[in-house]
Amino acid sequence: MRKLILGLAITLDGYIEGPNGEYDWCFTDQDYGLDSFFKQIDAIFIGRKSYEMMQQQTEGQNGETIPGMPVLPEYVFSKTLTSVKEGAVLISGDSIAEARKLKNQAGMDIWLFGGASLFHSLMKEGLVDELWLSVHPILLGAGKLLFAEQEHRTKLKLLESKTYESGLLSIRYGVEYA
Repeated sequence: MRKLILGLAITLDGYIEGPNGEYDWCFTDQDYGLDSFFKQIDAIFIGRKSYEMMQQQTEGQNGETIPGMPVLPEYVFSKTLTSVKEGAVLISGDSIAEARKLKNQAGMDIWLFGGASLFHSLMKEGLVDELWLSVHPILLGAGKLLFAEQEHRTKLKLLESKTYESGLLSIRYGVEYA
């Protein structure tokens, strides 16, 4: 079975974006492990807000969202969108059933790119296998938190950690469901 890996930037105080949706605090001076990560995935799960943000960013960068990112099938999870760009697939029905179906297909791992709501829904159903967090050395103090209150504890197993000279800490945890 393919692994579903949440991979994103987060501040030390747990925010994934600032109060106005900004992510100007994210380091872009090197790849921070993205090149090797791109070699292990062949699809992306993305929520509506993250999808729309990526589309805006792509327009200003000649079609490239993240430097070095290959073109991958994107599965956009949204109950409000009616269409997505060519090559993307809109998941608007039973998102959990669709995620489970896609995860059970043959292939490489899947990148859960963004969407705190999507992340929480998939975690609640036991579908997220790993958390790969790029912890940036900044305290935003406000914005959108990644982690919300949960119904129960979730144990994590440290798989890898790496510290960069910039102060960024890359950590990978396996999710251990009870």
